[in-house]
Amino acid sequence: MEAFVSTANNIIWSKALIYLCLGAGIYFSLRTRFLQIRHLKHMVTYLFGGGDSSSRVSSFQAFAMSVAGRVGTGNIAGVATAIAMGGPGALFWMWAIAFLGAGSSFIECALGQVYKEEINGEYRGGPAYYIEKGMGVKWYAVVFAVATVAGMGFFLPGVQTNSIGAAVNTAFGVSPAITGGVIVAMLAFVIFGGTKRIGQAAEVVVPFMAGAYILIALIILAFNITAVPSMIALVFKSAFGAEQAFAGILGMAITWGVKRGIYSNEAGQGTGPQASAAAEVSHPAMQGLVQAFAVYVDTLFVCSATGFMILATGQYNIYNTDGGFIVENLPGVDIGPAYTQLAIGTVFGKGLGAGFVSVALFFFVFTTLMAYYYIAETNVTYLFGRGKGGQQKDIKGLLTIAKLVFLGSSYYGAVKTAELAWGLGDIGVGLMAWVNVIAILILGNVGLKVLKDWEDQVKMGRDATSFVFDPEALGIKGADLWIEINKRRASKQKSAN
Repeated sequence: MEAFVSTANNIIWSKALIYLCLGAGIYFSLRTRFLQIRHLKHMVTYLFGGGDSSSRVSSFQAFAMSVAGRVGTGNIAGVATAIAMGGPGALFWMWAIAFLGAGSSFIECALGQVYKEEINGEYRGGPAYYIEKGMGVKWYAVVFAVATVAGMGFFLPGVQTNSIGAAVNTAFGVSPAITGGVIVAMLAFVIFGGTKRIGQAAEVVVPFMAGAYILIALIILAFNITAVPSMIALVFKSAFGAEQAFAGILGMAITWGVKRGIYSNEAGQGTGPQASAAAEVSHPAMQGLVQAFAVYVDTLFVCSATGFMILATGQYNIYNTDGGFIVENLPGVDIGPAYTQLAIGTVFGKGLGAGFVSVALFFFVFTTLMAYYYIAETNVTYLFGRGKGGQQKDIKGLLTIAKLVFLGSSYYGAVKTAELAWGLGDIGVGLMAWVNVIAILILGNVGLKVLKDWEDQVKMGRDATSFVFDPEALGIKGADLWIEINKRRASKQKSAN
C-alpha cells in the first residue's frame, strides 16, 4: 500500500503540476493586466466591505477562513526546507509565485462567488459547484468533491494534529493524548456551531495568530538590524545565481521556492473559492480581490517572517546537491521547525524559542483544521445535499456523522504516527489542484467578465454597497442564485419606496 501511495504521489505531484500552477498564474496575471498591483487598494478596502447576516459570513470572515487554510505548518517547516534545499534565493521565488498566484486566486474565488448556492440558509460554493454549473461536466465535479472529502475530511486532519502533538510534547512535556483532546474539544465547539461560528472564530484567531508571529519576527530583526541589508541582498543575488556560493544550486532555488510557495499559498488549488463563496458581498469581484490579498498575507507576510528570522540569525544549513553542505551552521540539526526555534532562541533563549514555535504551530494547526472541516463539509453538501431537480435535502444527520469522523481522525492522528495518512491526503490535495487549475483555465473568461464588469462600475462611481452583478446581462449561465439575489434586492427597494 505504501509503495502504491508513494508512486501515485510522485506522479500527481510531479513538476508538471508545478508548471501548470505557475503557467496559470502567469496567464491570469497577463489577462487581468496585473490586477494584483492595479487593485491593491481595493483588496485591502474590501476586507471589511460586503455584507453580513445572522447565518452568513462577512467578507473579512471569509478572508480569515481562507487564510486559516493557507497558513499552516508549511509556513514554518516549508520555508526552512526551501532555504535548506534551495538556498536564500528560494525565498525570492516564493514571493514571485505568490505575486503571480494572486491572479489565479482572483479568478477561482470570483468563480466561487458567481456559481454559489444557498443551502439551508448558508452560501456554499467552490470548484465542484462551478465545474458542474459553469462547465456542465458533473462527473468532473464529483471527482473534485470526492478527492476533497477524502483528503481534507479523513486523512490530513490526523497529520496536522500529529505534528502539533509531537511539538508540544517536545517543548513542554505534555502528552500528545492531552494535546489531541484539547484540540478536539476546541474544534467541536467551533464546527458544531456551523459556518457562521467557523467564520467568527477565524476572524478572531487568524489575526492574533499571524500578528503575534510577525511581531516576534520584527523583534528578531530589530536585534539583528545590522544583518538585514546584507540578508536582503543575499536573497536577491542568490535568486539569480549572482552569489558565487549558491550559483550551483540556482535551479534548486527556483524549484524549491516555487514548489513550497504553491504548497503554502494554495493559489489555484481550489481551497480559497470555498471560503470565498460563503461571503455576503454585492459583487463577486470583491471576494476575488480579497482572496488574492490572502495569498499575499500567507507568503509575503508569514512565510517572509519565517525566512527573515532564519536568515538574519544564520540559523540554517544549506545542502549541496552533490552531497554534504554548502553552509553548515547547525551541525546535526534536521530540516524543519528547529531552524525557526533556534532563530528565536538567539534572542529569547532556546527554551522560549522552542515554546513559542510550539504555541504558534498549535494555532496554525487549529485554524487549518477549521478550514479543512469547512471545505470537507462543503463538498459533502455538494455530493449529498441536493436531490433530483436541485431540491435541497436535509442532511443534518449525515453532517453530524461527518463532524464526528473528522474529530475522531484529528484525535487519532495526535496519538498515532500518520505516515500513510500523509500520503493519502497528499493524493487528495494533488487531485484537487489538477482538477481545479484545468477548470479555471477553461472558465477563465467568466472570471475576466466579472473583473471588467466590476471595473466598469467602479469607473461609474459605485462602491461596495451599490454594485450590481447581473449574470444574464453578461451572458453568464448557471449563476441562478445571483438572479434571485437581484430579485430580492429589487423587492426590498420597491417596498422601501
